[in-house]
Amino acid sequence: MPQRYVYAYAVTRDCAAVAGALETVTGVAAEPVGGVRHLGLMALAGRVPAAEYDEGALSERLEDLPWLEGVARAHQRVVDAVTAAGPCVLPLRLATVFHDEAGVRAMLEDRGQQLRSALDRLDGRTEWGVKVYAPEPTAAPRPPAPRATTSGRDYLRRRAAERHAHQEGERRAGEAARGIHTTLAALAEETRLYPPQNPALSRHPGRNVLNAAYLVPWDSAPHFTSAVTGLAEHAPGDGLRVELTGPWAPYSFVTPDTP
Repeated sequence: MPQRYVYAYAVTRDCAAVAGALETVTGVAAEPVGGVRHLGLMALAGRVPAAEYDEGALSERLEDLPWLEGVARAHQRVVDAVTAAGPCVLPLRLATVFHDEAGVRAMLEDRGQQLRSALDRLDGRTEWGVKVYAPEPTAAPRPPAPRATTSGRDYLRRRAAERHAHQEGERRAGEAARGIHTTLAALAEETRLYPPQNPALSRHPGRNVLNAAYLVPWDSAPHFTSAVTGLAEHAPGDGLRVELTGPWAPYSFVTPDTP
């Protein structure tokens, strides 16, 4: 039989609800997913072909965007299945692979205090993502070069006015995005700000001017999503578009934010 490694998806507390949630879910290699238990913790894990998930193979495959997207979706599917069942789940990094279950248990023991602390801190909370997009600046037609009837000073003045209009548009979009973030941050327990997404990777039209995650208690989620809806309705007046995703397991908040 080909050698197999253990791919770990997430860590949660050892409870019956987790086992039930894993009955029908499959992982990155279409393998059944189960639990590796140790000291009251459980790692969601499945056995994957060693030839495809050893260090050398992974180094090459992580450069393959279609493969990476498929693995990311399968990884998230496992996390989401358990999250939907109720327990707090701490997602692990993509492609967290161990040689065997003993390695998984060693990780649970070595990091046990940190993992339990994170589970206590994040229990009853979910992550929501908010992205704000501004239209890509349209290039104004370049004014013709100065002729005898147009002075060089007038030409330069028009060019300066175009640059100013472009900069002013960027300033307004940034200011409006900061206002949206300030409003939502006041409704969340924690926030994370990420660099703007590359349009080629996000596949969304427009320029990403806010890419943020918000940690919100379950009972505050309706108020938070309602606030996002209200902001999205007003955003077109500022030339913006607001996108809400979630609820997710708290991917962005597993590690406490530190300076």
